Amino acid sequence: MAGRSTSSATIQGVDYPKDYPYAHDQDPGAPIRSGVPEHGRVPKYYAVKAHIAALIGELGEGGLLPTERDLAVRYEVSRETVRQALRELLLEGRLRRQGRGTVVAGPKLEQPLALASYTEGVRRQNRRPGRHLIGLDRFPCPVALAADVGVEAGDPVWHLERVLLADDERVGLESTYVAVSRVPRLDVDFEPDSSFYSYLHDQVGVSFGDADERIETVLATPREALLVGTPPALPMLLIHRLSRDVRGRPLERVRTLFRGDRFSFTVRLGERG
Repeated sequence: MAGRSTSSATIQGVDYPKDYPYAHDQDPGAPIRSGVPEHGRVPKYYAVKAHIAALIGELGEGGLLPTERDLAVRYEVSRETVRQALRELLLEGRLRRQGRGTVVAGPKLEQPLALASYTEGVRRQNRRPGRHLIGLDRFPCPVALAADVGVEAGDPVWHLERVLLADDERVGLESTYVAVSRVPRLDVDFEPDSSFYSYLHDQVGVSFGDADERIETVLATPREALLVGTPPALPMLLIHRLSRDVRGRPLERVRTLFRGDRFSFTVRLGERG
């Protein structure tokens, strides 16, 4: 084609002409030109990262990656260059540590941004949801929390904290605040490893109406990292949710941390008239 540049960069065995945004077989959700700059000069670690990404595809989920030393020899680079490539792949959720080795991670869990429970979202992906109880505490509601759960300051509230599991893998940490007056027998009737939303609907007769959510990226605190089993430097997705019942009354405040390397979120958008 007239005017097409012939300069190119080669990465993962594919030549990328300077003005080609995508390789012919590239996922449309991938970075343009696979992240190769227009000037064609690719950082050494990034080229190694691309080679390891190809190796990940060959090994498949659970496959054991060669050691850093073996990868350095294979790609003729320093071990520090290999470490930088591996760090990015770990943060992206392509790899995970297992014992003293590194294995290929499974696909990220997709959680819908909707009034659905964590249980429903995980089951839709043929994974087994679970929760591990950290604590269920009852205490006088502080002023800052009162409006969010629909009580007066000093009224009793519950705080339910649980680690979120998917096929026994720790993937998040959830804190739920709800008025004792809405669920007075939470400490008696509720199974901590089950869905709180199902409990509210089936046993208490409370249905969710709508909610406000805010999502941000954070680093876990040392305590959170310990509970979820991640390095403190791993980016986390933090969701704040304020829920209301079908009558518009405040119901719960939830703070949920999700591992950034194991979760993505989806939402369905519709056209507005």
